[in-house]
This record gives sequence, structure tokens and C-alpha cells, in this order.
Amino acid sequence: MSTVTETGRSEHGTGGGVVPDELVHEFGALLSAASVLERIAGRELERRCGIRHAVFEVLLKLSGAAGDRPHTMGDLAGELILTSGGMTRIIDRMVEAGLVRREPAPGDRRRQLVELTDAGRAKLDEALRVHAETLREHFAGPLTEDQRHVLVDALRTLRTTARKELGALH
Repeated sequence: MSTVTETGRSEHGTGGGVVPDELVHEFGALLSAASVLERIAGRELERRCGIRHAVFEVLLKLSGAAGDRPHTMGDLAGELILTSGGMTRIIDRMVEAGLVRREPAPGDRRRQLVELTDAGRAKLDEALRVHAETLREHFAGPLTEDQRHVLVDALRTLRTTARKELGALH
């Protein structure tokens, strides 16, 4: 069995032998930074807006780039990589909070459509302001503009190649 320590070193088995590997260290730094930044962002959304990060993601998906439009529960679960049960629990809480409404799809009452309410749009606007402030302070703040551009370009390259790989696995 192999584990990766916080320093990014691989520890194999129970013998305690440490095998240094710079790539493992670098990947560990990437995952650690992403995890900590995500926790900070989630903490600020909960503290300042009263919503969990998953709720924020649903609000974002429902607002969509092409404007507000209803989504099916299945589409949302797939886009957010959640089980249908997990998506149902989140949507149930959001309906109770008045952030979204859920209705049977026309022509197919088994499918549920979810759309933002006015309160959901207002909560999204508030959360976007808080999220942007948090990212300015904790993501953009420690980096120069050039460092941030290089990082984002590199991450887009990694995402593209990883998505190609995952597509090949299906």
C-alpha cells in the first residue's frame, strides 16, 4: 500500500521507507492548495451567505450562461457529479429555503424540472459577490497577475488532457 504524506513524499507499505519523487510532491502541492482554497471558499459562503458550496454550485448551474432555464434533476446530478439521491437532498433543502422550485416535466411526469426563484437569483447574486471577494483575497491576492495567468493556462491544459483520457476510458 502506498500513501502520500503532506510533504508529497510517497510512503510504501508499513516498512516506513520514504521514496522521494518530485512529481508526487508537485501533484500533492496542487491538490493541497485546491483543497484548502475550496475549504476557505465554502467557509465564507456558509458564514456570509448561509449556504453550502454545493448549493452555490446548483444556483450557478441553474442560472446558466444562456440565462435562467429549468434543468432536470438528472442533468444537474450529472453536471455536478452527484448521485440522484444526493441531488434530491440538496434540491429538497433548496425548495424549503425558497431558492428553487421543482415541477414535473411537461409530457413526462417522472422527470422533475428545477428552476431558480427570485429568492434564488438574489442569493446567487449575494454569493457571487462573496465568492469573488474570497477569490480576490485568497487566490489572486498571493499571486502576481503573470503567475495567475501561467497557472490558469497550465490548469486548462491539464483539464483538457485529463478529459481526453477520461473519454477514452468509457
